[in-house]
Amino acid sequence: MVAFEEGIDKFLQYLHVVKQASSHTLRNYSLDLVGFNKFLVKEMQKEPDLEEVDKRLIRAFLASLAAQGAAKKTVLRRLSSLRSLYAYLMREKLIALNPLEEIDSPKLDKKIPPSFAYEQVLCFFEQPDTTSYLGLRDRAIMELFYSSGLRLSELAGLNKEEIDFIQLRIRVMGKGKKQRVVPVTKTAIEWILKYLHAPERHIDSDAYQKEVDTKALFLNKWGRRLSVRSIDRQFKQYLQASGLMGRITPHTIRHTIATHWLEKGMDLKTIQVLLGHCSLATTTIYTQVSSRLKREVYTKAHPLENVLLKK
Repeated sequence: MVAFEEGIDKFLQYLHVVKQASSHTLRNYSLDLVGFNKFLVKEMQKEPDLEEVDKRLIRAFLASLAAQGAAKKTVLRRLSSLRSLYAYLMREKLIALNPLEEIDSPKLDKKIPPSFAYEQVLCFFEQPDTTSYLGLRDRAIMELFYSSGLRLSELAGLNKEEIDFIQLRIRVMGKGKKQRVVPVTKTAIEWILKYLHAPERHIDSDAYQKEVDTKALFLNKWGRRLSVRSIDRQFKQYLQASGLMGRITPHTIRHTIATHWLEKGMDLKTIQVLLGHCSLATTTIYTQVSSRLKREVYTKAHPLENVLLKK
């Protein structure tokens, strides 16, 4: 008999060594699976074995999440982690039956992503004090976000060598370690160059430590790679200072540029490639942002409307 906790350890080791999963991915899997194991111990009043966990216990776990008010997205992530674990356990012949085969996933509500007008974006981008080193960095981050539509993790993970300053493009390592090339604006490149050439990046001072991580593009005041959490925290501070209503996050900027691309006539397939979406269905949600945009997409797509337009 193999203990459930041991099965989790084997799976996490497999992700780390064989799949070479990122520390972020490993942390999320660990949190989800260890949380499930804690539920099992409490429910069964003992440390469970792999073969003892059946669909009844999994449904009880899902019911407990619902009772706690967990969002559907959270429930789906926990289920996804469990499905990955059990796929591994079946492949390694550590269990004979997969209890998740009869468990359906809840339908996720499709929410229209928030976006902001161009004027609001400009107001937000003017919040950093660009006469300071960190303000210069933060403005460069904002410009790059709006220029490229990168995910927060993708931007934080960027290295200097991945930026083509001549061709105005960046090489991005996205989800699933899929690489893509994304064009960026001349304005974004200019802000990045200002930041890279700032004296504080290369000389120690009382306030800042010079570049320690020589590969990373964006650094904290200690000269090391800027974290995802730090970028998110800075955005919250600038939002408060701006007086803008709503919630502006790095992900909001990603939604905003996708919406603006659509409104300016860029086709969905190109936007899908630029954003790194695996499915076009994910990209089509941006057409729901405004009634005008929905009408334009409908008019372009409907055969009869196209005939009438040509007359």
